[in-house]
Amino acid sequence: MKRRLRAVLAAATLPLLIAGLLLAARPVAAASLTQVTNFGTNPTNLKMYIYVPDRVAAQPALLVLTHYCGGSAGAVFNGNGRDYATAADRYGYVIVVPEATRSEKCFDVSTPAALRRDGGGDSTGVMAMVAWARQRHNVDPARIVVSGFSSGAMMTNVLAAQYPDVFAAGSAFSGVPAGCFATTNGSLWNSQCSGGNLIKTAQQWGDQARAMYPGYTGRYPRMQLWHGATDTTLHYNNFGEEIKQWTGLHGLSQTPAFTDRPQSNWTRTRYGVTSAQATVEGIGISGVGHQLPMSGQLAYAITFLGLDGGTNPSPTPTPTPTPTVTPTPGTSGAVRGVGSGRCLDVSGVSQANGAAVQLWDCNNQNNQRWASTAAQELRVYGNKCLDVSGSGTTNGALVQIWDCNGQNNQKWRLNTDGTITAIGANKCLDVPNSATANGTRLAIWDCNGGANQRWTRS
Repeated sequence: MKRRLRAVLAAATLPLLIAGLLLAARPVAAASLTQVTNFGTNPTNLKMYIYVPDRVAAQPALLVLTHYCGGSAGAVFNGNGRDYATAADRYGYVIVVPEATRSEKCFDVSTPAALRRDGGGDSTGVMAMVAWARQRHNVDPARIVVSGFSSGAMMTNVLAAQYPDVFAAGSAFSGVPAGCFATTNGSLWNSQCSGGNLIKTAQQWGDQARAMYPGYTGRYPRMQLWHGATDTTLHYNNFGEEIKQWTGLHGLSQTPAFTDRPQSNWTRTRYGVTSAQATVEGIGISGVGHQLPMSGQLAYAITFLGLDGGTNPSPTPTPTPTPTVTPTPGTSGAVRGVGSGRCLDVSGVSQANGAAVQLWDCNNQNNQRWASTAAQELRVYGNKCLDVSGSGTTNGALVQIWDCNGQNNQKWRLNTDGTITAIGANKCLDVPNSATANGTRLAIWDCNGGANQRWTRS
């Protein structure tokens, strides 16, 4: 079986390995890919490598980059994943690169241990790497993302399914749905899945992913999926099955909300939110086999993952402006920023006191549904109130959620111009510096009527 696995993937991975060797000889910045040992729980003996750019952001994003079968951390970082490293130098994010050490150099996305949260498989070791990086580099918890190629794409799907409370988004090149490669005999290869013969409903694929983290009811990561239409290593059918799984997990229709062709042989479909950071995005590429990513494709992934601050590498439709409407007491719904187009969101779907309130892509989940009450509260989950931290009254005091208690730092006045005033401080709910990125923390500031202080109800 091991010989067969190596033979099947050799043709697909050899060009990537050669590219990695050639690119490794090029001069690089002073920062370099560095191995980390003793990073925590590591039941399958993975290796950990990390890249921290010379000019790292004060609160950087974190990208987990997973390699293909037969690959290595160095080969993917210096080869077909090199654009991620170049962008890290520009935008200041950190990259963690796990490396499989078993003879096939494939990630385990097949065994029962690998397909269960904290189950003792490869994903357990990867999450120890994430925890290590978070502790040492002040990582922004709202911008932890994952991307991978082939075996690494399969791992991308598995990590996003098992740890939806950690990852904000994923980008998988030439993968299969989470759980598709499951086996019961210890093998890491599933011919039925690789051949595109596992066809399920969106509900079935969603249930398979949900079983990896039983009891979880929060939102799942945004997902970008890429696949070559003539792929014979991991059949193109798997692309459609991935789309079923992730639209199902997000409760979306499988009918695209947006379709275009960024390049002549690409067909891109978007589901849910249709911006450059769509809820689910699929890019099928005609005339291409198991050889992704190709030149220029990672620029789209970098934007989708939010690693570049949201710059869009390709034109997208301009949304029709929504008129300013003051939320009506007693109603429940999303509160959308006029300047950002994003929604008032409780970070990580947390219900804990002190959980951050931020901007995030509107998704109509419970952590974005706010009810205004006769007591001048803005409630979420029914029992938590929008709260000014520490009863602060100064510009820049952050907002959070807290048990509703009737105090003035939880009272808000909904104004006819769309602004929302914190009554205790007599200041407005504000997006600092008019930022628009996912994960931007919200605060209060002197009322000025700017677009970053005006809100609409959808």
